[in-house]
Amino acid sequence: MVEHRPLSQLAAHLILIAGVALVLFPVYIALVASTQAPGEFLRGTLPLMPGGHALENYRAMWESGLSRAGAPPVGQMLFNSLVMALAITVGKLVISLLSAFAIVYFRFPFRLLFFWLIFVTLMLPVEVRIIPTFQVVADLGMLNSFAGLSIPLIASATATFLFRQFFMTVPEELLEAARVDGAGPFRFFRDILLPLSITNIAALFVILFIYGWNQYLWPLLITTDSDYYTVVMGIQRMTTAADGDPQWHLVMAAVVMAALPPVLVILFMQRLFVKVLTETEK
Repeated sequence: MVEHRPLSQLAAHLILIAGVALVLFPVYIALVASTQAPGEFLRGTLPLMPGGHALENYRAMWESGLSRAGAPPVGQMLFNSLVMALAITVGKLVISLLSAFAIVYFRFPFRLLFFWLIFVTLMLPVEVRIIPTFQVVADLGMLNSFAGLSIPLIASATATFLFRQFFMTVPEELLEAARVDGAGPFRFFRDILLPLSITNIAALFVILFIYGWNQYLWPLLITTDSDYYTVVMGIQRMTTAADGDPQWHLVMAAVVMAALPPVLVILFMQRLFVKVLTETEK
C-alpha cells in the first residue's frame, strides 16, 4: 500500500491540474479574444495567443460601448449593475437579519406560521410572479429606475432561514447576560448577534452579490431606457448583433470587464468565506 501512495498522489494532482485547466481555459480564450483585431475572427480560426489590440478594445467598450447593438458604454452598465447588486445584497441581508431576529427572540402569536409563510416564498421566485410584480412596479412608477431594479428582488427566504438557524445556536446565557447588563433587544442584536454573524454575513454577501449581478430577465423587462441597462443585458444585445456584424473582440472585452467585479468581491471576502465553510464542516 505504501508503494502505491506516490502514484495515487500523482494521479490526484494530475486530475486537479486537469480540472483547473478545464475551468480556466474558457476564461483564457475570452481574454485572448478581447485582445484581437476586428477581422481576426473572420478567418475561421480561433486564436490562442494574445493580440496587440487589448487597450484599444477595452477603451472603446468602456467609453463608447457598441451603439449598433443598442449597448451603452460598459462603464455605465457596470455602474448600473453594481448599484443593483449592492442594493439587492444589502437589502436582503438587512431584512433577513431583522426578520430572523424577530422570529427567534420575540414571542408573538403565529410567529412560526409567519416563518413558514416566508419559507414558502422559495417556491415563488420573481420569474413565477413576474407579471403581477411588473404590474405593481409599473403602477408605482418605478420602471426605468434603480428602485424598480432592486426592490422586487430584495426579500430572501433563504437568508432568513440561514440566519434563523444560526441564531438558534447562540447560547441562551448570552441573552441572559445581556439582560442582566441592562441591554435592550436591539443593543443585544447590535453588540452580540451581529459580531457573531460576521462570517455568515460575509458568505451570504458573496452569494447574494453574484445573484444580483447576474440578473437578466427582470432588468430586461422593466428597463427601456439605455441609461439603466445592466451589463448582462448589454452583453446579450452585443451577442445578438454580433451574428450579423461580427464584433466578437469587443463582446469578449465586455465579458471580461463584467466578470471582474464578482471576482474582486470573492477575493475580498475570501478569508471570511473560507472560514465559514470550514466552521460548517466541523
